[in-house]
Amino acid sequence: MTTFAEQTEGLQVPADVQNLLFREARTANSFSSEPVTEEQVRAIYDLVKWAPTSMNTQPLRALVLRTAEAKARLLPHLAPGNRDKTEAAPLTVVLAADVDFHENIPQVFPHAPQVKDNFADEQGRVEFSKLNSLLQVGYFIIGVRAAGLAAGPMTGFDAQGVDDEFFADKKWRSLVIVNVGKPGENPWFDRLPRLDFDQVVETL
Repeated sequence: MTTFAEQTEGLQVPADVQNLLFREARTANSFSSEPVTEEQVRAIYDLVKWAPTSMNTQPLRALVLRTAEAKARLLPHLAPGNRDKTEAAPLTVVLAADVDFHENIPQVFPHAPQVKDNFADEQGRVEFSKLNSLLQVGYFIIGVRAAGLAAGPMTGFDAQGVDDEFFADKKWRSLVIVNVGKPGENPWFDRLPRLDFDQVVETL
């Protein structure tokens, strides 16, 4: 078992930042009624947008649900165990991959706008957008933590039902739903074990 000093050795950000983003951060299963502001949502995006994606394509899209009416449209598509906590969360975000991300390539990859033509095949775009959007989902969760909030990511939902309900007029494909807010009463399950370095990393 490594000590805390050994864990922090070699890292440049202060230990309290490391703890905020990783060691002490938890997946929340209940939330307080304290609202998540528009300014916080914008700040989260304005931070995580700088993280890398292939060819800077940035295919992740986000649908922010604040109102009870919007949540009511989502709840039937969630697994039963995810409904109550989603209904109670101050903010829920549907994170999706935009299959038509290539339309923005002239903007985000301006030194080689012709790269857009490499994505004429829609099925290829589906796989590409999913991979890069899932990278961005991870960045988003870290951004929520950086804002001093808790994230409750969920994959227990009917993705096709969510897409039909919210994205019928778009080429967005839902990937992960994240509840966001301040932790509520008894928000955490017990911390589960992590694999050790030698179980995960092989060096040649």
